[in-house]
Amino acid sequence: MPEQRVSVLGASGYAGAIAAMLIHRHPFFELAHVTARSEAGARLDDIHPRTRVPMELESWDPDAQGDVDAALVCWPHRAAAPAVAALRERGVRVVDLSADFRLRDRGIYEDWYGDHGAPELFGAGVYGLTELHRDAIAGADLVANPGCYPTAALLGLAPLARAGLIGDVIIDAKSGVSGAGREPTTTTHYISADENMTPYKVERHRHTPEIEQELAGQGADLTVTFTPHLVPLAQGELVSCYVTPARDYEESEVLDLFDDAYAREPWVELRLGPPGVIEVRETNYARLSVHCDARTNRILVFSAIDNLWKGAASQAVQNLNVMFGRDEREGL
Repeated sequence: MPEQRVSVLGASGYAGAIAAMLIHRHPFFELAHVTARSEAGARLDDIHPRTRVPMELESWDPDAQGDVDAALVCWPHRAAAPAVAALRERGVRVVDLSADFRLRDRGIYEDWYGDHGAPELFGAGVYGLTELHRDAIAGADLVANPGCYPTAALLGLAPLARAGLIGDVIIDAKSGVSGAGREPTTTTHYISADENMTPYKVERHRHTPEIEQELAGQGADLTVTFTPHLVPLAQGELVSCYVTPARDYEESEVLDLFDDAYAREPWVELRLGPPGVIEVRETNYARLSVHCDARTNRILVFSAIDNLWKGAASQAVQNLNVMFGRDEREGL
């Protein structure tokens, strides 16, 4: 089978650079174009030397970068949607890493993000958490790559949701500063982040409706408490989920649920002890552990991922593999 040509839009950002690196070294896909909005003309390996991608960043032009089979769009919400629409008009299959096509309720999207940049395509994307929607992704032309926090949280909670075990859940999430992007802010600047840990967007984080939507799709229609924290790491993410069960259960049932869900998944690792972020750094793995606390009658689930890899770029390549009928481990 011939190689499929791929464009990566937004390759100067952290996730976009990793996506370009993975496509560049992929045995099946050919990296045809990399774009940047403010750094066009520079070489990607000058901006991100670790990528080893010796290609010049181009300005976005749908006619130029739309002459491909597929594209990874690594732009922020609202900016991504018009580019996705232009690519789809040209028959390009797209994995979008923004939030523009993750939500299915237009009113909820507008409440959290504002007007949609391509309303004619709203709702057309398949939610790209491969472990939950693999069959739908295989036939999709537009895949909405999940956010990093929802990826970790949903992998940890999906087996319990399907079994009707979640009565309530508190999601306590911690991520490195790379999740905020390349441009430093007051809170993500080294001086503020080093030797510190702070919660942020405590009452209204945009990943909340995404988590609630997908949990409802797995059988747990509820309002979640979700609190993210910034920790002094370059990259890495740990999500701790505290579940109040909706019914009686046995510990063996819970352990069997996770084993049935993930024992054959290539990118999910089940462990007896709590996972750490260093164990999954620069990989597409999610590392999970589940614990039944008899004293509090709660189920505790811990999920560790690399926010830039499984939480963004490598999961996008995993999805692209599935879309083109490849082994989803290929190139990863």
